[in-house]
Amino acid sequence: MNRYLRQIQVPEFGQEGQDKFKKAKVLVVGAGGLGIPVLQYLTSMGIGTIGLVDGDRVDLTNLHRQVLYAQPDIGKLKVEICKTKLTRQNPDLNLNVYPHFLEKNNALSIIEGYDLVVDATDNFATRYLINDACVLLGKPFVYGALQFFEGHVSVFNHKGGPTYRCLYPNPPGPGEVPDCNEAGVLGIVPGIIGSLQALEAIKVISGLGKPLSGQLLVIDLLTQSQYKIKLKPNPKYTRLSGLAEHYEVPSCEVSLPQKISVEEWMAWEREHVLIDVREAPEFKAGHLPNAISLPLSQIQGKLPELPKDRPWVLMCQMGGRSQKAIQYLKSLHPELELINLEGGYGRWKQVAKQTSET
Repeated sequence: MNRYLRQIQVPEFGQEGQDKFKKAKVLVVGAGGLGIPVLQYLTSMGIGTIGLVDGDRVDLTNLHRQVLYAQPDIGKLKVEICKTKLTRQNPDLNLNVYPHFLEKNNALSIIEGYDLVVDATDNFATRYLINDACVLLGKPFVYGALQFFEGHVSVFNHKGGPTYRCLYPNPPGPGEVPDCNEAGVLGIVPGIIGSLQALEAIKVISGLGKPLSGQLLVIDLLTQSQYKIKLKPNPKYTRLSGLAEHYEVPSCEVSLPQKISVEEWMAWEREHVLIDVREAPEFKAGHLPNAISLPLSQIQGKLPELPKDRPWVLMCQMGGRSQKAIQYLKSLHPELELINLEGGYGRWKQVAKQTSET
């Protein structure tokens, strides 16, 4: 037990916590930017059995953020590289690898054998599949997602708490939320969010602290600010009769573009409602003229009385939080025309400065 001596010495954890780790079975879906820190920490801290599902191979573009892999690993299956390196890190680890993607025909049979699932994926189809399978099987799962410099973490389906569909009942339409291949990602960002996912998994397994069940943690890594959004269980989504017919992202017809640049917006003559979803202190520090403050952390409450016969342009500091707000509002109010202001307040300040200088 010398390997775990330092964490056993933690009073709140002790030998009892280590014994819980040894008995635990955790499934990690995805061996990418989020999955790597989850796998490394769960392995090194002594989780007894870890399952890993991923059918992807290592690519050169992965190496700046998926730090378990190296140049000679390019082209090889990620699960095989993980199995070699993680068992070298901790020979006592029981690591089950599944060299294919999680799909409707295998999700229930794989997840059934584990106590907890960590969602380290980067696509909505798999995330909704994980959610629904966990609801049907009564398994909690740890959620993590990122966009630009913003990260989200939560624990779903834990002891009667809300599920992912309680937050986002339906997937966004194609192209509404870019993945890291389209938007780019700074290498360290998934490492931070993945580490927080590992922490939540450890809390659920050991009983330490209070897991993020019923709460969505939102982190702005540029400003090192964070806040929590309270989530409530929706009986419609905490009980399911079966998996959905399919998990492809549905098509979605829209009458207006889903995004608009600051330059286009400044020249736009159509009447609209401008909504700033940053938190109150950010709004107070500076905001656009005529902007209405509606913080993302409060957006699940009753919406203010705003005209619904004109488009709503949503903005935040850089455009990430406002896109999340659009995704949520669309699920509740599909009749609204919602447009994301690209670059948000930060881009507006740049354009306004350039305009004044000319």
